[in-house]
Amino acid sequence: MNRLVFLIVFLSFTSLGLSQAEQEMAPPNYIRTVKLYGENSTNNGNPIIPINGMLNLTFDDLIGDEADYYYKIQYYDYNWRPTQLSKNEYMEGLDNIRIMNYQNSYNTLQPFSHYELSIPNQYTKALKVSGNYMIKIFNENEELVFSRKFMIYESEVTVTPVIKRARDLQFIDTKQVVNFTVDSPSLLLRNPDQTVKPLIIQNNNLKTAIKDIKPQYTIGNQLIYRYDMPTSFWGANEYLKFDTKDLRATTADIARIDVDQLYHHYLNLDISRATTPYTYNPDINGGFVIRQLDAEDVDTEAEYTWVHFSLKNYEPLDGGILHIYGNFNNFTPDQSTALNYNEETGYYETARLFKQGYYDYKYVLVNKDGAINEGFISGNYNETENEYRVLIYYREIGGRYDRIIGMGTANSKNISN
Repeated sequence: MNRLVFLIVFLSFTSLGLSQAEQEMAPPNYIRTVKLYGENSTNNGNPIIPINGMLNLTFDDLIGDEADYYYKIQYYDYNWRPTQLSKNEYMEGLDNIRIMNYQNSYNTLQPFSHYELSIPNQYTKALKVSGNYMIKIFNENEELVFSRKFMIYESEVTVTPVIKRARDLQFIDTKQVVNFTVDSPSLLLRNPDQTVKPLIIQNNNLKTAIKDIKPQYTIGNQLIYRYDMPTSFWGANEYLKFDTKDLRATTADIARIDVDQLYHHYLNLDISRATTPYTYNPDINGGFVIRQLDAEDVDTEAEYTWVHFSLKNYEPLDGGILHIYGNFNNFTPDQSTALNYNEETGYYETARLFKQGYYDYKYVLVNKDGAINEGFISGNYNETENEYRVLIYYREIGGRYDRIIGMGTANSKNISN
């Protein structure tokens, strides 16, 4: 009997260790404008919030029938695998609760229901430990509709990143290197090669993050990371942008406007920037802001419009597909972002539904193996302004979960040799 119990426990832990990293579920076409963000941040996508901070989720259902949606929260390790922690160890209160705060759109051509959720709330009172989380939204049939990752951090250590040009002459003009130090005056980081794991994120895009980097040096209570290529990112280029806050006004980015059931905004023709000199063009690093000139409540009064993109490109794609790319859909290429070649115009074109506001976007090439080449159309430049975050995960010896014990930020506008 004892052997049987041991075998069951061993197999359960083995299956846990071999489980695959869990991926986010992208929302279906009728769920739009998903925003997940902290209380003092406009960054959407995969927010990083302090422990005891506020998490906010908003989204629109274009069916507009006041459907019932429920949320659940799950905790993960550094590699986004489920942990051994029970729910009451990382959460105070309950989840699997219906989202009660919703409103229907007002005076819009496209009807929709707008949903809002904030955590903590009267049911989910606190998320008690730092680390990796995922919020999952289910419908009334208990089917997963979409999910988003987010992170909670403590301030036990001081993280100081600096951005450098690559030392490898092959990439000195195209890559940016993140060096950083971790100061831990009060928390003793034993065996840091095994217990400390950084995560480096560029422009809030978790999909291109760099992980599993070991400290090069340890001096007293300080861990030093001064790598070159292992912590380098492509510099990319500044994002392109458009602003539809005024439905009827053309701008420097919008060439013309039509109306056919919904408004159609046709953007100016874009061209490849991969071989042109770098030009500074202020952006918000792929983000977006919902806004409408005359609305009292933009969440329910902003319209949905069809935005038309066209790109002139002469480079062969070798089986790849061009996509529009940005935080408007969590940096996820899908059917709605793919461009098709128009033989009549000679351009790559697509149209996608966006809620009124300001949006950053760029064109990327998705290769046949699924790899994303951000610089194929935009180019890569070390002068590009990018924002970086460095998270420090720590699992003490014998620990059961990975805490995030510190976060540091840096911007490449302060890049140095």
